[in-house]
Amino acid sequence: MGKRGPMPGTGGRPPKALAEKIGTGNPGKRPLMVMGAPETATLECVEMPAPKDYMREKQKNGGEFCAEEIYTETWKWLKERGCEKLVKTQLIEQYAMSVSRWIQCEQAISEFGFLAKHPTTQQAIASPFVGMAQSYMKQSNQMWAMLYQIVKENCSTEYQGATPQDSVMERLLRAREGLR
Repeated sequence: MGKRGPMPGTGGRPPKALAEKIGTGNPGKRPLMVMGAPETATLECVEMPAPKDYMREKQKNGGEFCAEEIYTETWKWLKERGCEKLVKTQLIEQYAMSVSRWIQCEQAISEFGFLAKHPTTQQAIASPFVGMAQSYMKQSNQMWAMLYQIVKENCSTEYQGATPQDSVMERLLRAREGLR
């Protein structure tokens, strides 16, 4: 006899977005926690947690590190949606660091190329920056998916518009051109 349901440990089906539950009339009839944008008269003046010092440090190549900028942009985006209190600051910091490292790897690929010399044989090998860039990009996308899932599950209206993730490629292109 076959088993039914999801495999143990897979977590099953991802939860539906709050906007989708509201749109279908809340078929589960469970109470929904709606976190809409607060009225402008009741807004609190809450300061963004300061980015850690390691997000501001100069890099070995003398270049600027854009982690602080990404952190600030992401936190403001979450605050505009009323979700900044639902996300741990550590997750935002990790996302900003990962995106910044990915951009650094892409800059190194642009500067040094896709090939490198093997340290002992002096033969051409694939640049280690390519693998690192792929790893950081995957990590960044996974963290962004977690951030976006929190927003998706807690907003009463479906979100459409620009996100900090959209500006990552623009920042990479600006950095390559030296426009920063």
